[in-house]
Amino acid sequence: MREYLKTLYKRYITISDNVDTADAAERIKSAIWFRGPNVWILVFAIVLASVGLNVNSTAVVIGAMLVSPLMGPIIGVGLSLGTNDTDLLKSAAKNLLVMVVISLIASTLYFILSPLALVNPTELEARTSPTIYDVLIAFFGGLAGILENSRKERGTVLSGVAIATALMPPLCTAGYGLAHLNMHFFLGALYLFIINSVFIALATYMMVVYLKFQKASGISPELAKKRRNIIYAVLVVVLVPSIWSAFNLVRENNFERNAQTFVENNRIVGPHTYIYDYTVKGRQVNISLAGEPLNDSLRTVFLEKAAQAHIKQKHITLAEHSFGMSQRQMNELIDEIYSRTDEELSSSAYVIAQLQDRLDSLSAVVSALQARADTLSLEEEPLPEPEPEFVWQ
Repeated sequence: MREYLKTLYKRYITISDNVDTADAAERIKSAIWFRGPNVWILVFAIVLASVGLNVNSTAVVIGAMLVSPLMGPIIGVGLSLGTNDTDLLKSAAKNLLVMVVISLIASTLYFILSPLALVNPTELEARTSPTIYDVLIAFFGGLAGILENSRKERGTVLSGVAIATALMPPLCTAGYGLAHLNMHFFLGALYLFIINSVFIALATYMMVVYLKFQKASGISPELAKKRRNIIYAVLVVVLVPSIWSAFNLVRENNFERNAQTFVENNRIVGPHTYIYDYTVKGRQVNISLAGEPLNDSLRTVFLEKAAQAHIKQKHITLAEHSFGMSQRQMNELIDEIYSRTDEELSSSAYVIAQLQDRLDSLSAVVSALQARADTLSLEEEPLPEPEPEFVWQ
């Protein structure tokens, strides 16, 4: 059984026979340089991503992800750490820093000059609250990216990695934050970019070590250990806030679902009071009431029902509105609406009954005419045959 499992592993799972680490290292090193065409490609990608975010176009944003050359230096950082190549680490980090600065400057200028102000910038907001799920996307995307770079027969995996990890849109969103002096957008988007960069580099580092890329010479064991400790510290610093953000995201989603269910099941609060609108923001639900103001008893019952739905009193804000009418007028209006609705329903039922009677009468007339026609057709006598003519000779 053990031998059979080894055979299966070698046939389907092992990857060492299908990779060329020397060729992969050379291609990764050649992709970290930021000069010539890469400069212009980066500028074009910045403009594409900024326009896509500005007009809420997902397709354009995806196109910018595919065009962007930012992945090269990040994978180069991971390769340098895995091979202990100090010179490569310096070059990759320097080029990545230059790319980031240029991206921030260009996107900031674009959003300053753009005349389009978004009322609901969903594509931008989606890049401002990273969570542990973004960590997982970056890490497994990075694993796929370095493995695609390493195998002998390469396909289209890198395009998918570029789309999934999304390096360019967070930088453009950070530029939007700078242009509008919005620190929530700037810091949130920049943090997402850092998460993506760090965990793509980490995945590259781990795969480089696993595939036994050729190590660079001239580094002491003490320096290698110091670098590993720095990597661990960076991972902790980056990872902890994303876990807390994911925890808050789950709590907010659960709260919103509980609030929606509670409101739908408790629209009628009192004899002349009902919920006509509500909004949920974070872990706070704002409920708008119309009708009679709630007395202490009704308010207590309402809050107890909310507590049973896992919504605490401190998370509820009640707003009571009378729409500029006195309470007596409001009650009369509600009663009038109910009575008018009943009258309209009764009137509609009466009209339907009359139409049904007329339809039945017409059906009876049609049936009588059809029966009469059948009777006449049966009683009709055949015409007499003509007598033969005789010719006298």
